[in-house]
Order: sequence, then C-alpha cells, then structure tokens
Amino acid sequence: MITAPEAGLAVLPVRAGTSIVAIPVPQVSEIMRALPVEPFGGAPRFVAGLAIIRGRPTPVIHLHALLTDGPATPPPAGARFVALRVAERHVALCVDAVLPLRTLDHRQLGTLPPLWQGGHPPAAALGALDRDLLILLEATRLLPDGWSMPAETGGTA
Repeated sequence: MITAPEAGLAVLPVRAGTSIVAIPVPQVSEIMRALPVEPFGGAPRFVAGLAIIRGRPTPVIHLHALLTDGPATPPPAGARFVALRVAERHVALCVDAVLPLRTLDHRQLGTLPPLWQGGHPPAAALGALDRDLLILLEATRLLPDGWSMPAETGGTA
C-alpha cells in the first residue's frame, strides 16, 4: 500500500549487487524483465547499451556498475529493468532484483545516505551526459546493510 505523500515517500527498493537502493516511485514508469541490450561504442562503462522498450531505443544504465565504477555486463538471468521518467524521455536501470514497494517516513529519509557521496567518478560522467538523470538519481537513497522489509507493517519500512 502506498500511503499519502504527507506520511512519507513511496519508494521502490531494488538490489544492485550487494546494495539496496530506494528509488522514488513517482519517477518509475515501468518494471519489466531485462530485454536484449545492444552495446554501443564510446559510452561510459556503466552504460550497458540500448534496449528497445515500447518501440523506442532506450539507454540502459547498469546500476551496479554505476555504483561500483565497474564495467556494465549483459543483464544476468533474473535481472529486471526499471524504466524511469527523465524529463520527456525514459531511461532503464538494470537491477538484480525488485523488492516490494515501501513508504519511508521523512525521519527515515533524512537519515539514509545518498546514492553516492563526494566525488564519485561515474556520477560526474553521468552528469556530463545527462543532468536530468543525475538529479533524479540524487533523490535515491542507499538502504543500510541488513535492511529488512517487515511484512506486518502494511507497506511501511
């Protein structure tokens, strides 16, 4: 259950490697199985390539590669794409798993670390390519190790 905005922010937790990232739900347009990705030359290491989503070539960002500054690899079996609305277009994040929706209250949001801190080289490269996507990702939060999703809370973490 997604609660009223004044109660907090609805987030979509996703797993990328060992990290769990909370993406604000208003930016998510679709969740799907990973599709075939066509790599292209000259892209930063974290860009897996292009996938055809709803008939449109869509850039695919490998979230684990973005977080670790590692190379993007083909989507593994079981991977998911999370399509994000970025201004007037879409970008897909390739993630290992999508977890159930949750609502984080404002106190929790204030204590969670941002996706990256300081001079994260992939973030700088992303900002040079797509400032709107960088701004969207800066609104995401890393969830702490051992973060759990209590089933009895009715959707609130």
